[in-house]
Amino acid sequence: MFSFEGIDHVQLAAPADCEKEARLFYGGILGMEELPKPESLSPSGCWFRCGNQEIHIGVEEFFSPAKKAHPALVVANLDELEQHLSKNGVKIKADKPIAGRKRFFINDPFGNRVEFLEFITVEK
Repeated sequence: MFSFEGIDHVQLAAPADCEKEARLFYGGILGMEELPKPESLSPSGCWFRCGNQEIHIGVEEFFSPAKKAHPALVVANLDELEQHLSKNGVKIKADKPIAGRKRFFINDPFGNRVEFLEFITVEK
């Protein structure tokens, strides 16, 4: 019998020549560590560590940003991240509340939707 153990990575699409902007955003603003890509893969795009998982930015020839589908990244101290992103000119978008979670959305430099959330204790 098999079982799922987790998610290794999420891939987000981006247009050609996106690497500099991806590095500035994911590596610079978000502070994610860039990972080397295997030599057997296309030299375009880049990979970043996100906790125990990875985010892969892959070049798509006929690129269209993901407006609904998105990764949801769990954050410690979401309020601090929100302030940091705002200071760096990233537009924050609120969404409908979900019990037990604080969250917001942004668009990455390529228009992909990204959610950030923090689990909170709900008082009864």
